[in-house]
Amino acid sequence: MQLLDAGALVALFDAVLHSVWLLPVLAVLIALDGPFPVLPSETLLTVGAAAAFGTGDVLGVLGLFLASLVGSMLGDVLVYSLGRSSNRILRGAGQKDDGLGAWVRRNLWSRPIVACVGARLVPGGRLVSTAACGRVRLPLRMFLPATVASSAVWSVYMLLVGALLGPLTKGNPLLCLAAGMIMAVVTAGGFELARRIRRRVLARRAARAAALAPVPAPKPALAR
Repeated sequence: MQLLDAGALVALFDAVLHSVWLLPVLAVLIALDGPFPVLPSETLLTVGAAAAFGTGDVLGVLGLFLASLVGSMLGDVLVYSLGRSSNRILRGAGQKDDGLGAWVRRNLWSRPIVACVGARLVPGGRLVSTAACGRVRLPLRMFLPATVASSAVWSVYMLLVGALLGPLTKGNPLLCLAAGMIMAVVTAGGFELARRIRRRVLARRAARAAALAPVPAPKPALAR
């Protein structure tokens, strides 16, 4: 009975990965993942890419790239528009003056493509960078090339992750799903660990600098 259930589950996931609705649904999820970065769009893209590479489906890989590129650009434009017009939906996004937000804001006007591409490869960086573009009212002629570049780089990066997982999963839908979920957890955990280490290093440097700073001499008392 368990074998039958496992076989039915594999068949179900295989049908999902080869459904004609996969690419449209994936594009919509990636677009909505911009303002609401809790949707499993990256995991679904990784799973689909692992399955496509595992079976040598070249057209499937190309379709995944186009769907992720289009969905990413649409989502970026949505977040950019919300950043320009709404403080309620994207409250606080792209406005922090420390860490990634500060780096993005420092580079938006001089190097918008570098800022958007660099932030896109960091968990949560897509929302920060695109919202910041809207907050500072970066012109569309500067924003659109940046979002095209960041979306293309991110799409290729996710497909490369799927290409690495493909030979391991051999196109097995359940193995692809497990590998995609593990990669998502490992990536998020790795970036969070790096962020905490960086924060501690900066705190130690600030404390050391404060300890080495010269103590100002007391002001002489005024004679009466």
